[in-house]
Amino acid sequence: MVKLRAKCLLFGDAAVGKSSLSHVFYRDGNLFQKNYSMTTGVELLMKSVTIPESSDSVELYILDSAGKEALLESCEKMWGEPSLLCLVFDLTNEQSFANCSRWMERVQAHCQGLHVPGVLVGNKLDLSDRREVQESEAKEWAQSQGLEYHETSAKEMINCDAPFLTLARAFHALYQERCETIQNLGPG
Repeated sequence: MVKLRAKCLLFGDAAVGKSSLSHVFYRDGNLFQKNYSMTTGVELLMKSVTIPESSDSVELYILDSAGKEALLESCEKMWGEPSLLCLVFDLTNEQSFANCSRWMERVQAHCQGLHVPGVLVGNKLDLSDRREVQESEAKEWAQSQGLEYHETSAKEMINCDAPFLTLARAFHALYQERCETIQNLGPG
């Protein structure tokens, strides 16, 4: 049994549901808080995820980062070197999706060329009558960035675990690849 630890950066525009998503995941879907205060820095949540088909687990240290431009510079100082990325946008807000490119550029500059596994999450699936971003468009963009794509509704607690399980599996797979590489370096 292996227990891994990964720093997961949760980022995207303000009011897309990052905090709601992370709190629903953290509380195992038991509570959707109706009133949130805008995140003004970085909030840290930790949850252990068991990797299916193994006895291993990944402790995700989720850094829920403020989405306001004015707060971004101070947040970046707290990001450190993330192991995983979770970029969230609002399915009912085309601009929040358009801003994903800017967010990825900023995070990639911060990570200085490191390959960091990630997911793109379209949140607020419950507001389908107000949807502005189509699934096919978001999937295509996610693939172009090397991200897995998920749609969620934090309010209705739909699919909120899926992005974080994807991230935990990706981190576990990287660990296994590194172990194999080290084993292959041994005397042959």
